Order: sequence, then C-alpha cells, then structure tokens
Amino acid sequence: MLINKKKMQAMADSMSEQSAIAGRSLWQDAMGRFSANKAAVTSLFVLIAMVLLSFIGPYFSPWDYETVDWALLGNATEMGAPSLANGHYFGTDDLGRDQFSRVMIGTKISLMVGIIGTTVAVIVGVLYGAVSGYFGGRVDNLMMRFVDILMSIPYMFILIILFVMFGRSIYLLFIGLGMFAWMDMARIVRGQTLSLRHKEFIEAAVACGVSDFNIIIRHILPNLLGIVVVYTSLLIPQLILTESFISFLGLGIQEPLTSWGALINDGAKTIQYGTLWQLLFPLGFFVTGLFCFFFIGDGLRDAFDPKDR
Repeated sequence: MLINKKKMQAMADSMSEQSAIAGRSLWQDAMGRFSANKAAVTSLFVLIAMVLLSFIGPYFSPWDYETVDWALLGNATEMGAPSLANGHYFGTDDLGRDQFSRVMIGTKISLMVGIIGTTVAVIVGVLYGAVSGYFGGRVDNLMMRFVDILMSIPYMFILIILFVMFGRSIYLLFIGLGMFAWMDMARIVRGQTLSLRHKEFIEAAVACGVSDFNIIIRHILPNLLGIVVVYTSLLIPQLILTESFISFLGLGIQEPLTSWGALINDGAKTIQYGTLWQLLFPLGFFVTGLFCFFFIGDGLRDAFDPKDR
C-alpha cells in the first residue's frame, strides 16, 4: 500500500511538471533560456550600468561637458592629465574641457542614435515587410523591387551628401539612418510573413471575415516578435558603428555635443602628444557597449531558436 502511494505521488509530481512545462508561453521559455546565458545577462547589467552612469555621472562632476578649464589649458606640464584633485576624473581634451562629462554625453548621444534609429527602422520595416508578404503577388513584387532599388544606393554616400548640403544635425542623423536601416528588417519580416499567411489560424481569420489590417496587426505581427527582437538587438550596434564612423570623419554630431566616434577621432589626433587618456576612455566605453549589444543579441537568438526547445 505504501509503495502504491509513492508511485502515485511520483506520477502526480511528473504530471505537474509536464503541465507546468506545457503551460509555459514562448516568451516565458525564451526568458528562461536568456536568463541561463551568463554572458548575455552580464552584458545586460553592464549596459544598464552604462546608461545609468551616462545620466547620473555628470551630476558628480564639477565640470560641464562644454566648460573650458582655463587654468589647466595654460599649464603644459599638467595639461589634461586625469586627476581626482581638480575634478577631471578622465582628464581633459585638447581644449581643456572635462573628458569625463564629454564621455558621458557621448555615451548618451551614441545610445540615443542607435535606439531611436532602430525604433524607426523596426516600425517601418516590420509594417512594410508584413504588408508585402501578406498580400503577395504583384503587390509583393512591386514593393520588393522598390526595396532592391534603395538597397543598390550606397547609403553612406547619401548620408555624407545630406550632411554637406544641410549641415551637421542630430535630427538629420536620425532621419538619414532611419531612411536605410529599415530595408533589411522589411526583407526578413516579408519572408517570415510568406510562411505564415497560409497557416490554419490565418485562413480561419479570413473565413471569419476579419479585415486584412486586423489580420496583420493581431495575427501576423505577434508571431514575428521573436525574430524582430533578435534583429533589433543586433541593429542597434550596427547603427552606433555607422554613426561613429560618420563622426570619426568629422561629419556627424556637431560641437559642443559629441559621441563615441567624435571622441575617438579627437583622441586619435592628439595621441602623438602623449594624451593617451583622450583615446582610451571613449574607446573603452565604445568597445564595451558594442560587446554588450552583441552578447545580448546572441543570447536572444539562442533563446528564440526553435531548434533548441
């Protein structure tokens, strides 16, 4: 009798575990897998710490990012060296401005460019690709040929022309990056939508008289969130790299604002004078931020991979 009770208890425990596993949603399962990825979780915490530091850090510095320390500017022996005594934790640049505050504002600007540009690209690309893949036929052919034409244009050349014609503006940078970053997202979403539009739940929605707009918004897009999230995490560092390259050429963010690329450019120009800190601090934040995004992207990709479930 005791043995039978133990067997029944073991069967009940096994059934409860199976029901708990079966009852987990896609997002719960993905978050569980992501939480088990130590590199991705550590990168997430490091990235959050960088964001918080970029907003809170300047309040602990006695110097603003555009204020010149005239006392140090005229002293060749102490020019810009990092020091806790004078409040220049990361030293100063060649113009006597506090490097710590400039790295913080550069971190904020670079992350803002990546996040805002990615948001625009995701919204436009997801809607465009979903519409193209859902309707198919001539509509799909026409919309994808338009994307092919845009992708054949060297977007870096167009961005440089825009900056030369209209001046260096952070808003123009958002528009310029958003104009071209959405096309890869549109192609990915379109391919996934083509595989979804003949599924039973889509055909059932059509048979029930649901409009095309509601089918795309309520049935197609929710099933694409996994791949959209993964691609978004990889698109942010791509846009940060693009902005940094443009700023490194001197065509990006306009002074007195700055970004990682502009700070690295300034540090590279003055490294021959022994001011190594002007390059190391922004380069350290730049490399750390990109690695964090890449590790997070890898973690999300593994978490949403259906082959590992």
